[in-house]
Amino acid sequence: MLLSLGSAYSTVRVGGILGQLIVYFNMVHWRGESSVKGSTESMRMALLTFSLVGLQFTWGIEMTYCTPYLLALGLSKSHTSLVWIAGPISGLIMQPTIGVIADRSTSKYGRRRPFMVVGSLVVVLCLICLGWAKDIASLIFEDPDKKKSMTIFLAVLAIYGVDFAINAVQASCRALIVDTLPINKQQLGSAWCSRMVSSGHLIGYAIGTLDLVTIFGTSFGDSQFKQLITIAAIALLFTISVTSWAVTEKVLVPSKNTDVPINFVRIITTVYRATASLPPRIQAICNIQLWSWIGWFPFHFYSTTFVGEIYFRYDAPNEVKTSPDALGDIGRRGSLALVIFSLVNLIGALLMPHFIKSLDQESFTHRPPAAIAGILEKFNKNKPDLLTAWTCGHILFTCTMVFAPFAHSFRTATFLVGICGLSWSLSSWAPGSYLGMEVNRLSSQSHHSSSHLQSQSIQLEKSHSLEKGDRESNQSQGEVSGLYFGILNIYTTIPQFIGTFISMIVFAILEPGKSQELSQYSNESPTQQQTQKQGPNAISVCLLIGAGSMVGAAFATQKLKRLYQLPDAPTRPSAPRNEKGTNQLSANLISNLLVYTLIQPAKTNSSPSSGAGVIAQYALHIWDSQEESHPNRSR
Repeated sequence: MLLSLGSAYSTVRVGGILGQLIVYFNMVHWRGESSVKGSTESMRMALLTFSLVGLQFTWGIEMTYCTPYLLALGLSKSHTSLVWIAGPISGLIMQPTIGVIADRSTSKYGRRRPFMVVGSLVVVLCLICLGWAKDIASLIFEDPDKKKSMTIFLAVLAIYGVDFAINAVQASCRALIVDTLPINKQQLGSAWCSRMVSSGHLIGYAIGTLDLVTIFGTSFGDSQFKQLITIAAIALLFTISVTSWAVTEKVLVPSKNTDVPINFVRIITTVYRATASLPPRIQAICNIQLWSWIGWFPFHFYSTTFVGEIYFRYDAPNEVKTSPDALGDIGRRGSLALVIFSLVNLIGALLMPHFIKSLDQESFTHRPPAAIAGILEKFNKNKPDLLTAWTCGHILFTCTMVFAPFAHSFRTATFLVGICGLSWSLSSWAPGSYLGMEVNRLSSQSHHSSSHLQSQSIQLEKSHSLEKGDRESNQSQGEVSGLYFGILNIYTTIPQFIGTFISMIVFAILEPGKSQELSQYSNESPTQQQTQKQGPNAISVCLLIGAGSMVGAAFATQKLKRLYQLPDAPTRPSAPRNEKGTNQLSANLISNLLVYTLIQPAKTNSSPSSGAGVIAQYALHIWDSQEESHPNRSR
């Protein structure tokens, strides 16, 4: 095994947790190459991202129907908002944890696909429990009160199970795309992700508008909700299977000396240290997510109920208000609004990449026909970049949702929800595009530094040749993509906690009782119900608060744009400095030596040169390298 001091030097330069991870990945090698079946680039992109269709279809069913489903069981809106803490908790725990574990997986099937398949099977089991919670409770209890309590318990438990499992699937699907694509294809891959996400939502919401019980009878269940659950389970398994079949991952092959056991404490430490020392651009991307998701959380989880309740309050005829299947009625109305939202989202995902500058636009020269060269040159020169478009998306959401409290008709509410599809298209596209590019730049920089100093390295142990098909210079390395996408998801889930508690407070103040439109167990008199319905809609107030947070997201996006405009904007994390401005070399040195000793355990027959002597040589080289970088520093 060869550990060059050039590699060690690049580790200290990169610094922090990234440097320690690169030490690990520089001591392993890869078998095979990442590839995707398909004869054209479009076909390969479609197959690579196809799993997101089923994933978002399932998310869409949960977001559309689970809130009215829980309200129909008798939960108050404030208690329902507490149930949705499942989303941020699962994202906070599962995505970074699965990311770190999968980053170091040595499965012969690859690092991501096993988690996709196993996670999707768990999702299906939890969906079945969710849809048939009342039937399962009936098998256990005969008493109506106990049956009702057990139904609510099983439904809430199933929602938590779905959220935890689907976050594991989502983390693996996203990381698979980053691992497979080279740097100059990351924006294209992210655009295809946005298209597939939009397609999944559109299909799910469109199916939700249909009266499935009338169409299919009781083949897939005796209610609209059960039939949608069944279709979602089938769609998830099918799309995950297609992507798993189409993609071939390269396999991580560690040496004997890199077999460090993974435990929960190490995972938490890794995620915490990486989060505390993010590179400036990645930190800026995460800050944008933090602000924007305070607005997106209530929109995604309550927009269906918002549209349905507006319809029930102002437009619904008496026969609809007295319908025994209020859940199905409100779900179909909400789904119709979200169909328009998804249609706008899909159109934006398909067309906007043609009107926005590509991140790699300067890496090649366009040669259009001479007759239209002037027109195209002028058009391309005036194209906005993705960050400008992203900022406009935040502003559009703000300008739309400030009118939510004033929506007094089904058409107005539907229009407000639908127009936000453009904003969501950009929010689905931009973060993954920029983060994927930055993660691969980090990996490429570290490997370039290691290769550049290879000729000056000192062999610490016998060299082992790499197998054919190992790292290609033009291939995305993506060693730590799971970690950084997990961190991005932390910044996506934290505002969901904030949004949950904001919603809980708003619901407790404005609508402290059960949903008058949906609750099957409401005991309020008609006079009390009419009084509450005349007040402001609590969900619209939550949407208004979210609109305010989008202003912060717009400012954060402009800050990221300024970072990209700097001539030498740092991509990697800077070394920490003390009060006198001197690099904390000793901390870096100890940290990296600790990692080295962990992944290079001494052998029983080791000579002194491979033990303490090696560590001393390693330390001296790092020190000398740092001194060369700072010749004016006093010793």
